Amino acid sequence: MIFSPKKDVFFDMLFTISENVKEAAQYFVEYKIRGVSDLKEFARVMKEYERKGDSFIHELVVQLNKTFITPIEREDIHQLAMKMDDVLDGFEQCSARFEMFSFTDIDEHMVKFFDYIYQSTIEIVHALELLSHKKLLDMRQHAIKIKDYETKCDEILRASIKNLFVTQKDPIKLIQYKELYEMLEEIADSCEDVANTLETIIMRNA
Repeated sequence: MIFSPKKDVFFDMLFTISENVKEAAQYFVEYKIRGVSDLKEFARVMKEYERKGDSFIHELVVQLNKTFITPIEREDIHQLAMKMDDVLDGFEQCSARFEMFSFTDIDEHMVKFFDYIYQSTIEIVHALELLSHKKLLDMRQHAIKIKDYETKCDEILRASIKNLFVTQKDPIKLIQYKELYEMLEEIADSCEDVANTLETIIMRNA
């Protein structure tokens, strides 16, 4: 595969999308929810990250539509962008659910989810930076780490739901916790989808 410098615009755009995902994840992890009044701001900011991500996707699609030759398959560029957007959508939807439930009781299982998902987004940024420098084979180590974090999130989901049915007596709280746990695990799944797309790109181009 021969790369032309002028085609790097796609890799730059993908890297920008990945940075926005990581920044959203960092905000999601670091924002302190002390009471119900904090939830509206939390959801508002996450919606802003999601809107910014949508604008980046739109710019990339416009560029794809007017470019005849792309550095890698245009389908792979589009797929990678959309899978990263799925991660961002997951954050936005989860924050909206926190607000809808007026949910402030963050537990240790959620904290672990937050950490592993955030670490996954850091690995996504590292991988996209390597892609922008055409170091495709080096991306694999980051894809593997993302998959490891997703496996850890699977384990947390099983443990958290098992614990929930043993300890939670309030049926409404039980439903809320279970739904939030599952939404967080879905974000981890979306990160894994990014890793799978990266591996497809490596296989086709390295």
